[in-house]
Amino acid sequence: MAVSSADVRTIVERVCARPEVLDACARRDLGAVIAALGSAGVTQGQISALTGFPQGRLSEWMRRKREPKAASTFQKFADGLGIPTAGRRALGLAADDSASTGPTDPHMSAMYAYPQDVTQATDNLSALWQADLADASALQRGQFDPGLWTDASLRWLVDPGRPPADESASGVRIGAGDVIRFRATVDMFAELDNRFGGGHARESLVQYLNVDTGRLLRGRYTEPVGRELFSAVAEATLLAAWMTYDSAPTSALAQGYFAQALSLAQSGNDRLLGASILDAMSHQATFAGRYTDAANLARAALAGTRSLSPPTLTAHFHAMEARALARLGDATACSRALSASVTEFERGNPDDAPAWIRYFDESELSAEFGHCMRDLGRASDAVQYADSSAKASEIAFGRSDFFVSLVLADAHLAGGDAEQACNVALEAIASGDQLRSARCVSYLREFAQRLPAGASGAVGEFHEQANSSRLWRIASRTDQIQAGSRA
Repeated sequence: MAVSSADVRTIVERVCARPEVLDACARRDLGAVIAALGSAGVTQGQISALTGFPQGRLSEWMRRKREPKAASTFQKFADGLGIPTAGRRALGLAADDSASTGPTDPHMSAMYAYPQDVTQATDNLSALWQADLADASALQRGQFDPGLWTDASLRWLVDPGRPPADESASGVRIGAGDVIRFRATVDMFAELDNRFGGGHARESLVQYLNVDTGRLLRGRYTEPVGRELFSAVAEATLLAAWMTYDSAPTSALAQGYFAQALSLAQSGNDRLLGASILDAMSHQATFAGRYTDAANLARAALAGTRSLSPPTLTAHFHAMEARALARLGDATACSRALSASVTEFERGNPDDAPAWIRYFDESELSAEFGHCMRDLGRASDAVQYADSSAKASEIAFGRSDFFVSLVLADAHLAGGDAEQACNVALEAIASGDQLRSARCVSYLREFAQRLPAGASGAVGEFHEQANSSRLWRIASRTDQIQAGSRA
């Protein structure tokens, strides 16, 4: 039942404060925002009257027949509906005539910022760990700042390096054994993340890092041990960033952890790890709908490691650039980046690459192709690559397998085979129901939004079986899958 026009603004403010709607804004998915408002009783006619967009255009956005791209479109949509500050920031717009899109609290901004040295990075991390444990939900509600990506990548590219470790520190003596023990502990958390998603053990990792990183970084150590220590803590902070990103994809907290990790990698003189962190930032930027920023971050990783990066790692940088370009709809540039990725991958030897990138095998490369082909609207190619990736995977079903399975389901839908799409999605849901991952929920939500209307046949059977899944219930509850507009 539609609400009165007088109540629309109040509903917009309430709906656009929900995390899943903020995520949709960050992806610049106006169709999902319209669907969420529809489920709350705001009609397309009311949205049309407020924004000036024809109802037919609003329907096209919801059905994925057309995607808005012009900045003026998002500005007009937000201004017309009176979308509140958090939603405007997520859309990449100035909030209340302010150019800032990052945290409004100056203390929080300082914690997120790219640090000048190890001391500042240590202080930032200590503050972030403690604030995270005190109120993780508040930090995760903060929205990312695109300017931080630009600042961090530029600083990393031009930074001449950091001074050697200072043995005059008054902390406890840190040796190579301490670093080995620290790495082994973090590796266990990484295994849990891969198997069960970032939401499973994120808080436990943060608790461990809150206790150990300050003690280690403020200790006394030789320069060689210091370099190893900085790299180890950078990898651990990168894992915390990934797990936070997986739990709250557009959060400022994840972005802040990425920035601190990048600085520590620089302090450890670990250029390849630093480039990989930029690569991870590119991943978050693509998910958040900041596709040009994402492409530039991947290019910065490439530019900063020329002649240094092993082919396997370089191939991944090109793949991340291709992901962003596919979302931009630039088929020519995307194909060029994918071709470069294949060239590097084929000449690489995984054993010559750092341990943390050796997972990038043929299955992973095919998955990247699948994502790109789906986003470019090439359904048959997407089916080929996503299916190849799923069959080539040599590990137990985990988060990456879930992602590529949903890409395969999307591709089958786009190719007109709803029955096969539903079968693939059901298999993924059954195998991945143990995952605690907001990104997995987001993939499911996108698939659900692409499903044709109707409660009979393959789609009806899919809904009946999927309703027993925790993941599907979360995805259905958070977005109502356009039910309001179909009722």
